[in-house]
Amino acid sequence: MSDKPFAPTGAPANGAAAPSLNILTQYVKDLSFENPGAPNTLRGRNQSPNIGINVNVGANPIGDKEYDVTLTLSAKAGEEKDVLFNVELVYGGVFRVEGFPQEHMLPVLFIECPRLLFPFARQILADATRNGGFPPLLLDPIDFAQMFQQKMAEEQAKSKVQVS
Repeated sequence: MSDKPFAPTGAPANGAAAPSLNILTQYVKDLSFENPGAPNTLRGRNQSPNIGINVNVGANPIGDKEYDVTLTLSAKAGEEKDVLFNVELVYGGVFRVEGFPQEHMLPVLFIECPRLLFPFARQILADATRNGGFPPLLLDPIDFAQMFQQKMAEEQAKSKVQVS
Protein backbone atom coordinates (compact mmCIF):
# COMPACT_ATOMS: atom_id res chain seq x y z
CA MET A 1 0.00 0.00 0.00
CA SER A 2 1.13 3.55 -0.71
CA ASP A 3 1.96 6.10 1.99
CA LYS A 4 0.56 8.92 -0.18
CA PRO A 5 -2.87 10.31 0.77
CA PHE A 6 -5.67 9.29 -1.57
CA ALA A 7 -6.90 12.01 -3.91
CA PRO A 8 -9.73 11.54 -6.40
CA THR A 9 -8.68 11.76 -10.04
CA GLY A 10 -7.98 15.39 -10.93
CA ALA A 11 -7.68 16.57 -7.32
CA PRO A 12 -4.32 17.52 -5.83
CA ALA A 13 -2.97 15.05 -3.23
CA ASN A 14 -1.95 17.84 -0.83
CA GLY A 15 -5.56 18.54 0.18
CA ALA A 16 -5.86 21.73 -1.86
CA ALA A 17 -9.05 22.25 -3.82
CA ALA A 18 -9.03 21.12 -7.44
CA PRO A 19 -8.79 24.08 -9.80
CA SER A 20 -12.22 25.31 -10.87
CA LEU A 21 -13.54 28.14 -13.00
CA ASN A 22 -17.23 29.02 -12.76
CA ILE A 23 -19.26 31.74 -14.44
CA LEU A 24 -21.54 33.27 -11.81
CA THR A 25 -23.21 35.81 -14.10
CA GLN A 26 -22.86 37.47 -17.49
CA TYR A 27 -24.06 40.95 -18.44
CA VAL A 28 -24.04 43.73 -21.01
CA LYS A 29 -22.29 46.69 -19.38
CA ASP A 30 -22.47 48.98 -22.41
CA LEU A 31 -23.87 48.62 -25.92
CA SER A 32 -23.79 51.40 -28.47
CA PHE A 33 -24.79 51.29 -32.13
CA GLU A 34 -24.53 54.35 -34.36
CA ASN A 35 -25.78 54.60 -37.92
CA PRO A 36 -25.04 58.30 -38.59
CA GLY A 37 -25.91 58.36 -42.30
CA ALA A 38 -29.18 56.42 -42.17
CA PRO A 39 -31.16 55.89 -44.30
CA ASN A 40 -28.64 56.69 -47.07
CA THR A 41 -26.07 54.23 -45.69
CA LEU A 42 -28.56 51.36 -46.01
CA ARG A 43 -28.59 51.43 -49.80
CA GLY A 44 -26.83 48.68 -51.74
CA ARG A 45 -23.08 49.00 -52.27
CA ASN A 46 -20.77 47.81 -55.05
CA GLN A 47 -18.07 46.73 -52.60
CA SER A 48 -17.78 45.76 -48.96
CA PRO A 49 -16.78 48.56 -46.60
CA ASN A 50 -13.57 48.57 -44.59
CA ILE A 51 -14.28 47.37 -41.07
CA GLY A 52 -11.89 48.10 -38.23
CA ILE A 53 -12.24 45.90 -35.17
CA ASN A 54 -10.72 46.42 -31.72
CA VAL A 55 -10.69 43.95 -28.86
CA ASN A 56 -9.71 44.55 -25.25
CA VAL A 57 -9.91 42.45 -22.08
CA GLY A 58 -9.97 43.72 -18.51
CA ALA A 59 -10.14 41.91 -15.18
CA ASN A 60 -10.65 43.15 -11.63
CA PRO A 61 -10.99 41.26 -8.36
CA ILE A 62 -14.34 41.78 -6.62
CA GLY A 63 -13.85 39.31 -3.78
CA ASP A 64 -11.50 36.64 -2.48
CA LYS A 65 -12.13 34.27 -5.36
CA GLU A 66 -14.38 36.32 -7.63
CA TYR A 67 -13.31 38.41 -10.59
CA ASP A 68 -15.14 40.74 -12.96
CA VAL A 69 -13.83 40.14 -16.48
CA THR A 70 -14.87 42.48 -19.30
CA LEU A 71 -14.54 41.95 -23.01
CA THR A 72 -14.72 45.15 -25.07
CA LEU A 73 -15.45 44.74 -28.77
CA SER A 74 -15.76 47.68 -31.13
CA ALA A 75 -16.21 47.81 -34.88
CA LYS A 76 -16.34 50.75 -37.25
CA ALA A 77 -17.40 50.30 -40.88
CA GLY A 78 -16.60 52.82 -43.59
CA GLU A 79 -14.10 55.60 -44.04
CA GLU A 80 -13.58 58.79 -42.02
CA LYS A 81 -16.51 60.91 -43.24
CA ASP A 82 -18.46 58.02 -44.71
CA VAL A 83 -19.07 55.99 -41.56
CA LEU A 84 -21.68 53.33 -42.18
CA PHE A 85 -21.89 52.15 -38.58
CA ASN A 86 -19.99 52.25 -35.33
CA VAL A 87 -20.75 49.61 -32.70
CA GLU A 88 -19.23 49.08 -29.26
CA LEU A 89 -19.99 46.40 -26.72
CA VAL A 90 -18.62 45.94 -23.22
CA TYR A 91 -19.67 42.46 -22.16
CA GLY A 92 -18.77 41.16 -18.73
CA GLY A 93 -18.84 38.12 -16.58
CA VAL A 94 -18.29 37.45 -12.91
CA PHE A 95 -16.13 34.37 -12.44
CA ARG A 96 -15.26 32.32 -9.38
CA VAL A 97 -11.68 31.13 -9.74
CA GLU A 98 -10.40 28.61 -7.20
CA GLY A 99 -7.44 26.32 -6.78
CA PHE A 100 -5.18 27.70 -9.49
CA PRO A 101 -1.53 28.44 -8.69
CA GLN A 102 -0.82 32.18 -8.57
CA GLU A 103 1.31 32.00 -11.74
CA HIS A 104 -1.72 30.71 -13.67
CA MET A 105 -4.16 33.40 -12.55
CA LEU A 106 -3.39 35.95 -15.28
CA PRO A 107 -3.72 33.39 -18.11
CA VAL A 108 -7.00 32.13 -16.61
CA LEU A 109 -8.40 35.67 -16.33
CA PHE A 110 -7.12 37.00 -19.67
CA ILE A 111 -7.38 33.88 -21.85
CA GLU A 112 -9.92 31.40 -20.50
CA CYS A 113 -12.52 33.85 -19.14
CA PRO A 114 -12.79 35.94 -22.35
CA ARG A 115 -12.82 32.72 -24.37
CA LEU A 116 -15.98 31.74 -22.48
CA LEU A 117 -17.57 35.20 -22.92
CA PHE A 118 -16.75 35.64 -26.61
CA PRO A 119 -19.53 33.56 -28.25
CA PHE A 120 -22.20 35.52 -26.37
CA ALA A 121 -20.61 38.90 -27.15
CA ARG A 122 -20.20 37.89 -30.81
CA GLN A 123 -23.92 37.12 -31.05
CA ILE A 124 -24.89 40.45 -29.47
CA LEU A 125 -22.74 42.35 -32.03
CA ALA A 126 -24.21 40.33 -34.90
CA ASP A 127 -27.75 41.10 -33.70
CA ALA A 128 -26.97 44.82 -33.20
CA THR A 129 -25.62 45.25 -36.73
CA ARG A 130 -28.49 43.23 -38.23
CA ASN A 131 -31.04 45.28 -36.25
CA GLY A 132 -29.29 48.42 -37.52
CA GLY A 133 -30.13 47.44 -41.11
CA PHE A 134 -26.83 45.83 -42.11
CA PRO A 135 -25.81 42.22 -42.61
CA PRO A 136 -24.84 40.68 -39.26
CA LEU A 137 -21.22 41.31 -38.33
CA LEU A 138 -19.88 37.84 -37.53
CA LEU A 139 -16.48 38.18 -35.89
CA ASP A 140 -13.92 35.47 -36.51
CA PRO A 141 -12.76 33.56 -33.44
CA ILE A 142 -10.18 35.45 -31.40
CA ASP A 143 -6.94 33.89 -30.19
CA PHE A 144 -6.91 35.23 -26.64
CA ALA A 145 -3.71 33.32 -25.85
CA GLN A 146 -1.88 35.21 -28.60
CA MET A 147 -3.39 38.51 -27.41
CA PHE A 148 -2.21 37.77 -23.87
CA GLN A 149 1.32 36.84 -24.99
CA GLN A 150 1.53 39.99 -27.10
CA LYS A 151 0.36 42.13 -24.17
CA MET A 152 2.93 40.52 -21.85
CA ALA A 153 5.70 41.12 -24.41
CA GLU A 154 4.65 44.80 -24.69
CA GLU A 155 4.67 45.15 -20.89
CA GLN A 156 8.17 43.63 -20.70
CA ALA A 157 9.41 45.95 -23.44
CA LYS A 158 7.94 48.98 -21.60
CA SER A 159 9.60 47.96 -18.34
CA LYS A 160 12.98 47.57 -20.08
CA VAL A 161 12.65 51.03 -21.64
CA GLN A 162 11.68 52.62 -18.29
CA VAL A 163 14.59 50.96 -16.44
CA SER A 164 17.22 52.13 -18.96
